[in-house]
Order: sequence, then C-alpha cells, then structure tokens
Amino acid sequence: MIEKFREWYDDRLAYAKKWKEDTGGKVVGYLCTYVPEEIFYAANILPVRILGDHKPQSVTEPHLFAMYCPFCRDVLAQGLKGHYDFLDGIVIAQSCLHIRQSFYSWQKHRPRDFHYVLPMPQGVQNPESVPYLAEEYVKFKKSVETWIGHELSKEDLVRGIEVVNRSRRLLKDVYELRKADHPPVTGLEAMSMVVSSQVIDKNEHNAILDQFLRNGVKNRLQERDPKSRLMIIGSEDDDMQFLDMVEERGSTIVCDDHCTGSRYFWDEVELGDDPILSLAKRYVERTPCPSKDWPERRRFDRILKFAKEYRVDGAIIVQQKFCDPHEIDKVALLDMLEQNNIPTLCLEFDVTVPLGPMRIRVDAFLETLSGDELF
Repeated sequence: MIEKFREWYDDRLAYAKKWKEDTGGKVVGYLCTYVPEEIFYAANILPVRILGDHKPQSVTEPHLFAMYCPFCRDVLAQGLKGHYDFLDGIVIAQSCLHIRQSFYSWQKHRPRDFHYVLPMPQGVQNPESVPYLAEEYVKFKKSVETWIGHELSKEDLVRGIEVVNRSRRLLKDVYELRKADHPPVTGLEAMSMVVSSQVIDKNEHNAILDQFLRNGVKNRLQERDPKSRLMIIGSEDDDMQFLDMVEERGSTIVCDDHCTGSRYFWDEVELGDDPILSLAKRYVERTPCPSKDWPERRRFDRILKFAKEYRVDGAIIVQQKFCDPHEIDKVALLDMLEQNNIPTLCLEFDVTVPLGPMRIRVDAFLETLSGDELF
C-alpha cells in the first residue's frame, strides 16, 4: 500500500487529468503553500501544487533572470512546455519575487481561465495581519464564486476545512511514528505521503492513508538499522533521488522543516464561528517560511523542538540556489544549530542535483556523526 503514495507523486499529472475527466470538475494549480486549499475543496475544485520536475530545461531564460532560484525556473518550464495545459486556473499567494515572476510569465504565455494573486502579508507578526488576510480571503472567495457560478455557503467552507484538517492530522500521525527507535516509515516514504497529499484529491488520499495507519504499520522495518537520525531543513525539497541516496548511505531522515514536508501541514485550522477568520488565523500563525519569519525568528523554536523530540544526530540544510530568504536565514539558523550541538551539513541545490559529488559530502558528514576514529 505504501507504494501507492509514490505512484501518485510520480503520476500526478495523469491523476489530475483523469480526475477532471471522471468528475467533470475544475483543476487549479497553485505555486505556494500559503494558498488556502480549503476554499477550493469547499468549491469541489481539485487544487494541485505545482512542484519541481527536476529535469534540465532551456525555455525560461527569456522570461526569468538567470539568478532566480531553480524552483521558479523549473516550475515555469513545465508551464511553458504545456505540461499543465489541463489546468483551469492558476493561483499564487505572495511569498517571494522569484516565484511571482514565474506566475506572471506562465499566465502571459499559457493563460488559464482563472488566475489570482493572493496578497498574503509578509509581516505576519503584525497584529493587523489576521483581519487583513480575512478581508483578502473574502475577495478571493468572491472571485472563485464568480468563476464557478454559485456562492459558497458556511457549510461548504466548514466541509473544505475539515477535509484538509483531516489530512493534516493523518500526516501528523505518520510523523509521530518516526519518533520510534526503529521508525516504521523511512524519510523517503514519509516525503511521498506528504507531497502526494498536495497533488491528489485529499478525500481519496485520506482514505488510503487512514487504511495504511490502521494496518499494523508500527511493525514495519523493525529489522532495519536506522543508523544516523537526520533532519532536513529547507524549502521545496522533494528531490526523491537525493533523499533515497542519503538514507541508502546509512541514515534515516526522521523529521523536517520545509514546505514539501511538515511546514505544509503541521498547523490545523481551529474552527470558530467565522470560517474565513479561522482560515486567516491559521495561515498567518502557521510555521512560517523564512520570507515571513521576522522580526522574531519564531520558526527556530519549532526546529529545535523537532530536533529534540525526534532525537536527531544531525541536520542537512538544503538550500535552493539563489533563494534569498533562505540564504539570509541560514546564518542565524547555523548559529542556533551549533549552539544546540546539532552537527549540520549545508548543501545547495539546482534544478538537477549531481548525486556523485553530493554522495561524497553526505558520506563525509555521516562519518563524522558515527564518531569512528579515522586514525
């Protein structure tokens, strides 16, 4: 059953096309985890996160500066090549300049029926952020209603929130298992579960994940030696080949802090009388990405808590090349990890990752963690 999550991730475009054919519904692509999927589920629209393809491309140079991050170039390349022409709409929430330019270029050259830039606040620690975002969500909801031709009721919104919240709870159950001495789920498998939940109908994903958790998963992999317990920190880090290599070299990735991992799903919407206000509160107060984690770096407390609870031996910071928010954040992050005696390896990723050189660096890092004397 666990192979199903990887299959969904690998065949995510085929899945979305078939979902559209089978249901007659609309499919929307989104470019950042600050987009509230709950409103799309309320409207019975399938939201699909557009992830990296991790393949060489040569079509984005006329549209993006060469010093824009590889993720925004990878995403735009797929749009320009027509891989997502089945989409009915495309949405972005404000996060950084690079990915926003990808959105505008995509919409200009491969326009969709529905497109929307959601003005997500950068200064989420300002007290005005929640009421501001709630007002923006009202406008966004109205725009979706105009597009689909009918209003969304309070009950629709509650239903959408409950579907996404259930996904969050199930994924947290998976992560809880990873605290065990012998985690029954590898880091690669956990990653497959999280990223597939971003591209598959959550109603279907929830059912399979719930079944997986009920079928004696705790007894899996008990003979496997986890060796070094690692944490991955970064942004869009769904390079499966890299994760597979890291674990194959003698480690287990037991937790993470990145937007294709825990940062996507960790915080639930706490439903109050006003679903829109509840949604705004969740997205303002969720674990922030570095572009919004200021003036106080609140994310670091979560990282340190994870490191202790999952008993990590070391951390790997995976930074997308030219990603300014993460480059600025990394200095303070390294200081914090060093002060807490957490050995750290820093790696920089491009669209494709040269596994050979990376393997040498990972081997050296794991060797230092093992404590073996060289001489």
